[in-house]
Order: sequence, then C-alpha cells, then structure tokens
Amino acid sequence: MTDTKNPGEKTLSVAPTKTLTLKRPGVEQGVVRQSFSHGRTKAVVVEKVKRRIGGEGKPEPAPTPSAPAPTTVQAGRRPGKSGGAPTSGAPAAKPSGVVLRTLTEEERSARAHALADAKVREAEERKVAEEDARRRNEQDARERAEREAAEARKREEEDRRRHDDEAKRRAEQEAKKRFGEEESKAAAAAPKPAPAARPAPTTRPAPARPATTTATPSTPINLRNIKPEAEEDEAPRTVRRGSGPPRPAPAPKPTRTGPAKQRGRLTVVTALSADEERERSVASFRRRVQRLKGHASSEPKEKLVREVTIPEVITIQELANRMSERAVDVIRMLMKQGQMVKITDTVDADTAQLVAEELGHTVKRVAESDVEEGLFDLVDDPDDLEARPAVVTIMGHVDHGKTSLLDAIRHANVVAGEAGGITQHIGAYQVTAPSGAKITFIDTPGHAAFTAMRARGAKVTDIVVLVVAADDGVMPQTIEAIQHAKAAKVPMIVAINKIDKPDAKPDRVRTELLQHEVQVESLGGDVLDVEVSAKQKINLDRLLETIGLQAEILELKANPRRDAEGTVIEAKLDRGRGPVATVLVQRGTLIVSDIVVAGAEWGRVRALVSDTGDSIEEAGPSVPVEILGFNGTPEAGDRLAVVDSEARAREVTNYRARQKREKQAARASGMRGSLEQMMSQLKTSGRKDLSLIIKADVQGSLEAIIGSVEKLGTEEVAARVISAGVGAITESDVTLAEASNCPVIGFNVRAHKEAREAAERAGIEIRYYNIIYNLVDDVKAAMSGLLPPTLRETMLGNAQILDIFNVSKVGKVAGCRVTDGTVERGANVRLIRDNVVIHEGKLSQLKRFKDDAKEVSAGQECGMAFESYQDMRVGDVIECYRVETVQRTL
Repeated sequence: MTDTKNPGEKTLSVAPTKTLTLKRPGVEQGVVRQSFSHGRTKAVVVEKVKRRIGGEGKPEPAPTPSAPAPTTVQAGRRPGKSGGAPTSGAPAAKPSGVVLRTLTEEERSARAHALADAKVREAEERKVAEEDARRRNEQDARERAEREAAEARKREEEDRRRHDDEAKRRAEQEAKKRFGEEESKAAAAAPKPAPAARPAPTTRPAPARPATTTATPSTPINLRNIKPEAEEDEAPRTVRRGSGPPRPAPAPKPTRTGPAKQRGRLTVVTALSADEERERSVASFRRRVQRLKGHASSEPKEKLVREVTIPEVITIQELANRMSERAVDVIRMLMKQGQMVKITDTVDADTAQLVAEELGHTVKRVAESDVEEGLFDLVDDPDDLEARPAVVTIMGHVDHGKTSLLDAIRHANVVAGEAGGITQHIGAYQVTAPSGAKITFIDTPGHAAFTAMRARGAKVTDIVVLVVAADDGVMPQTIEAIQHAKAAKVPMIVAINKIDKPDAKPDRVRTELLQHEVQVESLGGDVLDVEVSAKQKINLDRLLETIGLQAEILELKANPRRDAEGTVIEAKLDRGRGPVATVLVQRGTLIVSDIVVAGAEWGRVRALVSDTGDSIEEAGPSVPVEILGFNGTPEAGDRLAVVDSEARAREVTNYRARQKREKQAARASGMRGSLEQMMSQLKTSGRKDLSLIIKADVQGSLEAIIGSVEKLGTEEVAARVISAGVGAITESDVTLAEASNCPVIGFNVRAHKEAREAAERAGIEIRYYNIIYNLVDDVKAAMSGLLPPTLRETMLGNAQILDIFNVSKVGKVAGCRVTDGTVERGANVRLIRDNVVIHEGKLSQLKRFKDDAKEVSAGQECGMAFESYQDMRVGDVIECYRVETVQRTL
C-alpha cells in the first residue's frame, strides 16, 4: 500500500513491525528520552498539537472589567435628545423617513419614568461593575504576588537542586575515578587467564529506535513495544576511558545457591508475568552511591555558637540540649576534669559555665529568684506622682485606750466586739479629718503576744501615734512600740490619753519618755504631744490637726496610674466568702479582675470591700480594702503585687512555696552543722513535746499564738505545733489529732458538725478560746504537767544510839534518845557514824517502852529498828527526814 501525500487527510498505514495508528492533522511526533533517579533512561514518543487559529477553537476575548454593562435603547429614541445617548458600542440608527405619531402625556411620563429607572439601574450596575472590577484587581494582585512568591521558591528549589546535582556529579566522578584505579590495580596484580577462557569484549549496543507510540489519550501505549527497550536498558554497560580498548566485563560472583538471580527492570509485562523478579530498589542504589562516595564530599558543619542560659543547678542532659551538643561530649569533658557523672546528674552553675565556655558558647547566668524581678519597687516618673492620704498607726500598751480613741474619731464601737475588753486583731480604717483630708488609721493590739502585728503596722505606716495612759505611764509594750517606730524611721506623735481621770499625771508621762530618748516639744524636743480623752472626746480635733500638719511636712505622694502594690495587713478564711485578705494599697490602683500575688498565694480579684463594708470597683494609694478571690489564705505581712498573666503568677507562687517548704523542712530537721549544734541536740534529745493543732480566725492571731506557745519551751519540755491554719476546725484536723494523739485548740473559731461528731467518736479534746491570756495559761499548765516532779526533803529530827538490844523475831533494836525535833514511824532515816553516812533506809519500828509509838519528841527515849539493816553501834546518830514530791511549773 502507498500513502497519499495530501496533507490534512487521515491516512491508514500498516507496517509489519509497527502498530496501526491514525495520524491527525496538526500533530507533530517526537521521541523524548526520559531519565530516572536510579540512572536508567527510556525513550518515550510524544505528540505536539499545533494551536488552531480561528474557527471554533478561538477563544472569545474577555470583557473589560471596567466597562459598564450595555443598556438597551428603546424604540423611538433619537440620538442627541436629552433623554439619553446611545451606548458607545452600539451602531447608530439609520433614518427611516417614516413620521412617527406624537406621544401622549401618559406615554411621555411613562417613558420619563422608564428613563429615570434605567438611569438608576445603570448607576447601580456601574457601581456593581466597579466593585467587581476592584475586587478582581485585588484578587489579581494577590494572585500575582503568590505567583511571584511561588516562582521565587521554585527558583530557589531549582538552584538548590542544581547545586545538589553538581555535588552529586562531582562525587560520582570522584567515585568512578577511584573505582577505576582500584580495578586497574586489581587487574594488574591478578594473573592473566588462558586465552581460551578470556571473554570477548562487550560493548554497549546502539539503542534501537522504539516502536511508534503516542502518549495522547486517544492513542493507547503498546506495552509490548516497551519491553524490548527495558531489556535494552538492562544490557551490560562498559565504561570506556580514553581511546584504549574496552575493558572486559568482570566475571559474575559465585553464589552458594547456584547461578545469580536475574534481576530485571520492573515493568507492567514483568509484573504480570508468572515468574516474579525483583529489581534493585532505590534505597539500595542510594546506599551504593553513598558507599562509593564515602565521606569525601561531606563538608564539615559550621559550629553553632549559642547563648546558653544557666540556672543555679542544671542536669547534664538539659545543658547539652541548650548548647546543641551531644551529652557524651559534655560527660567526656567532665571526666577529664575528674568528675564521674551520668546524663541525669546535676552540676552547679560554675561547672556548667566552664563546660559551656570550653565548647565555645557564651553564658548567661540566671538565679531561681529572678522570677520575682520587676514585681516591686519600680521607679515612678516624678511627673506622675500625686498627693495621697497619710497612713497612721496607733500603738501603745494594752488597755491604754488605743481602740477607744480610734472609735471616738470614727464614731464607731469596735471595743464592744472585742473579747475580754482588749484588741486582739489588727484593723485598718479611713476617716475624713475636719480639714477635709483623708487619713488611714491602722489599729494594732497592745498585748505582748502581738509583737509581729505591731512591727507590721510600723513597717507600712507614715506616722506613729503613741498612746500612753496618763494614769499608768510608760509600760513594756509602750517601750516596744517606741523601738518599732525608731526601727521604721517614721515620725512619732505622743497622745497622752485618759486625762479626764483624777489620778492622771501627763507630766510624769513626758518625764518617763525621756528615759527612752523621746523628748516632746514642751520639754525642748521635736516630738509632738497632744493630751486627749477618748471617753470624753477631748482634743480629738487637735490630734487630727497635728496629724495633718505632720503629713504636710512629709509631702506624701504616689502614682495612682500604675499596677497596684501593697501589703497584707491581715488575712482570714471565711466559710462563705473563702480566703479574705485585708490589704493596704501603697502604690497604684487595684481594680476588680486584676491578677494579684501575695506570698505563696495568688488569685484574681473577685470583689473589693471597703472598711465600711461597701463594695467598690477600685482602690487607690493609702486605701485599706478587703480582697476576695485568693486561691489560699496569704500570710499577714506579705507584699502584694499585680501581675499581667496567670502563668507569671503561678511561676512566682511556685517558687515561693518551694522556698517556704525548704525553710520548714530545715526548721523541722534542725541544724546539724557544727559541734555545738550536735551537743545542743544531745541535750534536748530527751525533751518531751506537747503536740498541738491550732486553728484561729485570722492570720495575725495565729502568728501571735504560735509565737507565744513556742516561747514557753525549755530544755525539758516544749510545745510542737503540728498543724496551724485559719478557719473553722474541720474533720481533717480531728483526724490528724487522732493520729498524733494531741488536742485541738480553736481561737475565735468553732468546729463543724462533722468535726464535732468525729471528735466525740475518737475521744479528741477540742478547746475553744477567745482571749489569748487564757489560751497561753492553759498551754503552760499542760506543759508543766509533762515536767518530772521534784523531790524535796524535810528534816524531822535527830536521835543518838545509847545501847543495842537483841530481840527475838525482830533482831537488833537500838535504844535511842531524841536530841532535837521529832522522830516518826515510817519516815526515812540515815545512820551516821563518825560524820559519815553508813546507811539510808526507812524506820520499821518505833517503840516507846513496850508500846508502838507514832512519833517521839525531843528529850524522850525510844527503841528503833531499821528495815533490812542490823549493823548498828553505840554512839551512832540517826537522822530522820521526810521526802515530799513537788510538782514543777514553767
């Protein structure tokens, strides 16, 4: 058959070695050799379809986005009239020569309305079209930017791939070169085989042209024509070097299982054939290439220099991770320094710094306490400071009228709520002076046990008002208050109270203050003094005026526009409200929902309660306020600060709780360092402990009780507080008391119903107190009961032996004369011979003549017999005495 030469006609050609194909016009065929990653190639026939110009395949041009939509011109419209102009793209209408009828009024109005509606629609369509065009432009810009970014990434990937291919090519050339040299050396060293056994040189046959196949969907690929090409690729290859003769192919390696397995390329035909053959995997080829390359092309990695943050203690593993080094290298370096460590061992900061610097890294030392940096004492801008109220602390001896004076100023009656007529809680109040200025008062207890409360009040105060009773004078707690004020370095105002009493002597108070270096103005000093009477409300305005003058001299200022800082004055656990802390805000403004940290506790402020019981939204500087929302009850005296997040609050409180536990453990275990401490522990090893569980209403009272109880201890007996807390007595407290066999003490609190029932079942004693005197006295009496009693001797009289008588069934009886005192039967006696005590025992028999006598007075004679002792001689002196047991007290 002959093929026609007419182009554009589909021809049918039959060849004995080719498949039947249909040629299409405008299609060009070509052969492309496809390369694979494992080094083999394959020829593939591809078709290229020429693009047809015009006809059905010509795409229509897209409309311009900015062009407005065409509008329809109604019949009868003439161009040039005011009714509107035809669209620019529409052809002009030809005059027809026909005279149209005149429009009626209704038709004109309808046409005008239609034209107006058309204008509105045209404007709306133009606006929509402009919006669509703007949106398309933005989308095109985004797509253009994405395409440019994708092209940039593609270029980078191509550069990287080109670099990798170049490196791979150089490595393969080096490997081939080295492999060829090794083969040449091996061939030169091996003996030459016989000529008959020498295989004929093989050369790579020229690749045959593959069968004509197309890769288009309309023409299927003939799989039978691919197989010869695959077999052709599997033909052995020889490497020619230079112009020399081809190298003979190496003989196949012998195997123990017979001939070598035929491994061919995996194709569709071989996959569907009966005998399954495995081909070399890509991973195997890569391993071979790496084995040939060796480590020649591996470039040394650049050393990474890091800034290593080193805490006080760090493990070997963590140190290696922070330096991006191997832990083995760190351990090896420490072993060179003589330290045998494991990967889980810890090293100190100095050792870790030496290791890090030896490895070339920079070191940044941090301490565990760095988590508290930035919480307190931040410097404020002087321009932001504003005047704040003065904080005044009322201090003095117990029952000198401190709370009564403050009640008279506040027009309140706090004294009526205190048990025993004494103040046992610290309070904070804010009043308004007659001048209009606000003053914050802090009332402290005067009992000796509340030393910490007084110290806490002096720490946060600006001015100390020392209240001294005119009829009592300077007392021990007055002296302590003076010392606290001097330690806090704050000015002092002396308020001489109870001047209304008949025996009041204010001048004596001023004179006694001179002994403690407190000199008032009337005696030439610089300390202000005011004579007042809380009961009669005398000179209260003068006291407030004096406080205001002292505050003006101090020029007290604070920045209200910052995060709040303050001090916990008192803390308690309310059953209905949870942990409640009384806080004096010192700087900034505290707002509801702030996250606050105080000691080892944190929380989010749920509510703020003023000293009058009203709920407020914020508290500024020098304002006392109760805070609700703490997770636990903070300790009195803890500093409060506002933090920015809960994570920071947890970090700070976890550190403080850990420090608190370590201090408690060290205090419980005692110090075991020096020889003196060991000897003191040996002395107190036989000490008896009185275990107690104490629950109080507020943290300050609990602190005072624990301090007073611990002061009662001696070398023989001491009080050990197993558990202490604020709030009511719970069932867990009773369970702990049962396990420890100790009583439970409640100060101004009561036990829950479940706790009472559990205590009754277990026989645990619960004691309630509301006055600290009674509590301390009872604990002192209980500790005194643990002391061993004291034996006291009382001399009764002396007697002298005149003669010795032998009495049957009794033994020797001494005839004596009582020289002084009396001698009683059953009393203890000592036998003294030549001023040396020979025997101590008891008097078994005392006879007066033949009758038994209970006692014999001085100047009388009697007979005496000792228990289990018969060696008595004439002239011995008998000393008679009585032993009494006396209970000791602390």
